[in-house]
Amino acid sequence: MTFWRLALPVVLFACAPACAGAPVTLSAVYAPSDSQPIRSGVTWRVFSARAEADGAYPLIAESSEATPVVPLDDGDYIVHAACGLAGIAKRITVGAAPMSQKLVMNAGGLKLAGMLGDAGIPPSKLVIQVYLPSSTDPEAKLILPSLKAGESVCLPEGNYHVVSKLMDAAVGGANATNSVIYADLRVIAGKLTSGELRHRAATMTLKLVNAPGGEALANTAFSVLTPGGDVIREMIGAFPSLVLAEGEYIAIARHENKTYQATFRVHSGEDRDVEVLAQQPAPEGDQPQQATPD
Repeated sequence: MTFWRLALPVVLFACAPACAGAPVTLSAVYAPSDSQPIRSGVTWRVFSARAEADGAYPLIAESSEATPVVPLDDGDYIVHAACGLAGIAKRITVGAAPMSQKLVMNAGGLKLAGMLGDAGIPPSKLVIQVYLPSSTDPEAKLILPSLKAGESVCLPEGNYHVVSKLMDAAVGGANATNSVIYADLRVIAGKLTSGELRHRAATMTLKLVNAPGGEALANTAFSVLTPGGDVIREMIGAFPSLVLAEGEYIAIARHENKTYQATFRVHSGEDRDVEVLAQQPAPEGDQPQQATPD
């Protein structure tokens, strides 16, 4: 499986001055069985088949048209087509007569969306990463660090591993939450593979109060931990909010040199307040007191 990452400038059509011979019509298809050429998103480059002294192949022409017609002098050339992360190269020989060349990309599309319950997750609140598994490497290779939800990308046919991370907009959208979804899928040549990545999470607003339903105490430092003691997030404020994956957590509140804590459970799609009662400090080693009932 070959991936192409090219950063050369793309124009509608460009050709070197010496390129003025027989017209060569280029087209590309996703799969051998496709009857229609790819209509957009293809970048074409034509190189001389004769390498220069430094080993590089001179670029003769390039185009971003779907089916460009490139005039080429007699000789041998390497035609390269790129679509997304898929690419194919073919060596051709040009004579005096016009000719057509069709390249098979052996690629398909991948389009993913994020869901929270029955509602779609805005693309700005998702980070979708695509990895290429390897039978010889236990760690898959990251090939797409940020695939935008709802947009399709062209990939070579094959198996892929997808990781979807839900972002926390309450902290500016820069921090990933602990809601992470994993999926394994296959891209088939000539087909669009689409899927929904379903997160199970909710937004919790933390408050330190003197009594249930009371006013939140300012200048409070909060820590949110898993039952095993792993720190999920630390925040300061009267009522900070954060997005958490479905599950059970411990909230620790520190205010005026006293510490209070409570356990709470997150149910997917149920945004709510979590009140920690500032009644009696929790000595070390004691069981955490319960938060306000769900």
